[in-house]
Amino acid sequence: MTAKEIAAACGWNLLAGGEGEDNQADGCYVGDLLSWVMARAQSGNVWITVMGNVNAIAVATLTDVCCIVLTENAALDADAAKKSGDAGHPRIRLCRQQL
Repeated sequence: MTAKEIAAACGWNLLAGGEGEDNQADGCYVGDLLSWVMARAQSGNVWITVMGNVNAIAVATLTDVCCIVLTENAALDADAAKKSGDAGHPRIRLCRQQL
């Protein structure tokens, strides 16, 4: 599945980085500690996190993840949104109601 197909199937909104919406997903990694993600996320993973800053974009680029899914209504910083477009990775916010 592509990042775009996953977003459509789950009802998520694309926030930035539309150039990468055809990135292929091949697994998933969940984590918020950036050093752990850098060491453990695999290329093509969907990265689920609350980190929506430029450091997360840098980690996503280094690890070559498919996309970032922001959970818990986490915000995507304006600088991170701009940087994600430059990096070519889609950044998706999870649009799920909090329980």
